[in-house]
Amino acid sequence: MDKQAEKTEILEPGFGSFSLNPLCSRRQFLKVSGVSIIGISTLGPVLARGATKPLIIMEQAQGIVVADPMKCVGCGRCELACTEFNDGKAAPTLSRIKVDRNLNFGSKTVFAVRHGQGNWGSGLVMQDLCMQCPHPVPCADACPKDAIVVAPRVNARVVDPDKCNGCKICLRACPWDMLSFDPDSRKATKCFLCDGKPKCVEACPAESLSYVPWRDLTDKVSPRITTTAGIPPGKVVACQECHLPGQQNIVRQGIRMFLEAAKGNRPVSLREFGFKWIDLVGTISLPVVLLFVGVHAVLRAVANGEKEIVGSKASVDDSQDVQWKQEVKGVEESEGVVQNERQVEETDPEGNDRR
Repeated sequence: MDKQAEKTEILEPGFGSFSLNPLCSRRQFLKVSGVSIIGISTLGPVLARGATKPLIIMEQAQGIVVADPMKCVGCGRCELACTEFNDGKAAPTLSRIKVDRNLNFGSKTVFAVRHGQGNWGSGLVMQDLCMQCPHPVPCADACPKDAIVVAPRVNARVVDPDKCNGCKICLRACPWDMLSFDPDSRKATKCFLCDGKPKCVEACPAESLSYVPWRDLTDKVSPRITTTAGIPPGKVVACQECHLPGQQNIVRQGIRMFLEAAKGNRPVSLREFGFKWIDLVGTISLPVVLLFVGVHAVLRAVANGEKEIVGSKASVDDSQDVQWKQEVKGVEESEGVVQNERQVEETDPEGNDRR
């Protein structure tokens, strides 16, 4: 037995349970890969149940720093004041307010598109500032160590250096690329509003920065990068525990509304239901689609099994038919031989009939 046959014999039991050949085709490889990805993605939240409850930031920040680009002169004093106060050194690359990266060509979007700003464009200098995101907070949700917590005075989001392990996941989670990483301390850092007295606001000579009550600016500023950080399984479970009951109530409310409409008690009012119909359709359609896919797979397997049975029966019938024809042909040949012998016996050597 050669090596290839030995490998096939070893792999046959494992692949047989998935109805696969030992020498996988591209389709079979994608089939196993898809099943593996679904299993791994499902296993994480399952194993996370019963673990320590993760930190989910729900508190709203009390203030936010906003900028007026028309007043900014690009001097960079805000970046120096930020790092000198928080880090004890002049390091603009660690600043929680970002001005220098937009100085020449303006702010950047996800697709690396510039808007023609900065010193080499329209002359407008844009300041990038932390928006103290409301729930869900991207950087805090992505942190596997719960190192981004709420500052006690102004509810700003701040990195706890004692918990931070320097994994840099939070840097990839912020769509506006507002977190910094200190190579000396090996810790991440972000704006925490200086406990309500931002040093960048105090240091700005053009008064282009202001500290105002918080308002949501996340939908008004274009993302700078594509986030690549995922949410740990434990926090996914915590989100499901909070959001899934709400979706169940929406489904009950929708079913109740349609039942009352069917009885004639009240008409269907999508305006009253609002945008909840999106959750309703998603919650109902997903199990239906999964059920349809499962039923289709079962029916296809059954159909393939019937085809194999019919094919095997046809092959058996064909083999029996061939065997029967061969037997008939053999009988005919034997009868022909016997008849020829009789004719020879009934004639003399000269060819005359003895009868």
